[in-house]
Amino acid sequence: MKSGKNVYDVGNGIHRVPTWRIAGYALNNTATNLYMFMMMFVSYFITGWVGLSVVMAGSFAMIMRIWDGVTDPFIGYFVDKTDGKFGKNRPFMVIGNIILLISSYIMFFVTPNIESNSARVAFFIIMNLVYYIGYTFQCVVTKSAQTCVTNDPKQRPLFSMFDTIYNMCLFIGFQILTSKYLVPKYGGFNKDVALYHELWWITAITSIVFTIIAVISIAPKDVKKYYGTGNGQMITFKDYKEILKENKAIRMLVLSASTDKLGTSAKTSAVTVILFGILAGNYELSGMFTLYSTIGSIVIVILGIKMLAARYGQRKAMIVSSWAALLGNIALILLWTFGDATSLNLPGVAGFDGFTAFTILFLILGIFTAGFQGIAGGIVIPMTADCADYETYRSGRYVPGLMGTIFSFVDKIVSSFAPFVANLCFALIGFKEVLPDVDTPATPQLKFVGIFLTYGLISLGLIVNLLAMKNYPLTAEMMTEIREANAKRKEELA
Repeated sequence: MKSGKNVYDVGNGIHRVPTWRIAGYALNNTATNLYMFMMMFVSYFITGWVGLSVVMAGSFAMIMRIWDGVTDPFIGYFVDKTDGKFGKNRPFMVIGNIILLISSYIMFFVTPNIESNSARVAFFIIMNLVYYIGYTFQCVVTKSAQTCVTNDPKQRPLFSMFDTIYNMCLFIGFQILTSKYLVPKYGGFNKDVALYHELWWITAITSIVFTIIAVISIAPKDVKKYYGTGNGQMITFKDYKEILKENKAIRMLVLSASTDKLGTSAKTSAVTVILFGILAGNYELSGMFTLYSTIGSIVIVILGIKMLAARYGQRKAMIVSSWAALLGNIALILLWTFGDATSLNLPGVAGFDGFTAFTILFLILGIFTAGFQGIAGGIVIPMTADCADYETYRSGRYVPGLMGTIFSFVDKIVSSFAPFVANLCFALIGFKEVLPDVDTPATPQLKFVGIFLTYGLISLGLIVNLLAMKNYPLTAEMMTEIREANAKRKEELA
């Protein structure tokens, strides 16, 4: 029956929400991912305008990512204790976006004007520390609010569908923006600091709009009726250790997601430059390839979510999509190793004179792999809500903030090594002071590093997915039992 405008309780412990609100709520993650994509270019900014070497830039990114992870449990703790007039989750969305806005502006606009190199580096580090606090504030809601938005097993995976589609479109936008507009306009990443200023304005304004939409979308469900499903006991930091020890589901999910994140995060902007700008010989191809391949990948994501996750459960969707993505990545490794990358060309890029065998295979494999990799990567967010529901079932605690930030903490610690690994690979082949740029000559060493960081690391992460899911207990049948038990507990406590 209806329970308030646009909010529905359908019985058997299930509560739903209009699909458009899930779509709008998913933009909260996109709002933070906008900043994440902008920060993908921070290695160029650090080496060109802050004054650090390539290796030091990689170490800096790793340390900041660890700091980002360390802040997670503390902020998650406060999310679980928050219950005000503005709800549990919305305050963190708004405050987080404001911090991101101000700190990133100072980083990109103020830092280059500081004359002293040591003062400039110290200032940039301090602002990064503040930036990641804001990032965590807003990011934590992406996971913590999952349980109150919906617990319908057919509806919860829809978040993954919208989130993955948004992120694919975001990646298209940034690739086209950088390859077809910013790089040609400013002559590269290290020629004019105005490139980063323009990039910031685009990121900041879009992120604000997305955050507003997300706040409006979640408003009817960000109330105690939908997030007050536990036994009301107070949570302390000591509970973190006990929950991580006893909740096998979150351990397996963290293991799976963090190794995936390590692989995807290692594919930095410099790696994309290697593949398209150096090996293929035209960096503009990166934006056009992303545009064409994403259209097909979105179809795979939509069908995959509806046919796998909604029908057979999220665990099954993770297993099937990980197998498919693994096979696709192996095929792409073989293609780039033995194929002629210089024959790659696409409609819309200057000099296109027809499809080559390399282009056709790259498009087919790229669409297939990105689609299933998108399902495997996106499904972990609503799976954290399953883990939170399981914790309520197991111990009576309702701690979505805690569950989400335990997940984020380990995920970020592991993935923090990605920029360091990438920049270390560059340093080992001679790029110690500057990163490869579009005018760098191709070498066998660059080819190996580019292929390994693009397809090799993520393949290892997908193998870990399959091993972790063998021990992940939350099957579709188990989630039905959990949902019914939690609904009964809620009735008893009412």
